[in-house]
Amino acid sequence: MKVILGADHAGFALKEHLKKYLSAKGYDVIDLGATVLKPRDDYPDYAARVAKRVVKHNEPGILVCGSSEGVCIAANKFKGIRAVSAWSKKVAKLSREHDNANILCLSGWLLSKEKASGIADTFLSTAFSKEPRHVRRLKKIEKLEQ
Repeated sequence: MKVILGADHAGFALKEHLKKYLSAKGYDVIDLGATVLKPRDDYPDYAARVAKRVVKHNEPGILVCGSSEGVCIAANKFKGIRAVSAWSKKVAKLSREHDNANILCLSGWLLSKEKASGIADTFLSTAFSKEPRHVRRLKKIEKLEQ
């Protein structure tokens, strides 16, 4: 499975860790930047790159910035994106099962590498439940995008 990664300067170190971690687990990791640490870069640039790729290819994405909220807000501006900031495995699991989230947003400032890795594992290994109530709700969200 391909996984699309992106991060600004505040998420760079965690993104680099996740890139190695997920590659070692057999994922085909596509890094859309930053590829080098740029202390003055802007998170919306990376959120846009990842969101466009996720929508076009229907591949899961992971974005990292300082708080996780900036990349989440920016990614959710794109039609078809359901980005979620997850602080626990439980939130990651529920966001996939109930909301079919397609981008996981993580905090480079507040999550340890170990915790972030576990959250990413849960997000990537959990499928959408396809329960009628969740499908119905997602259709309503899709109507909001029109």
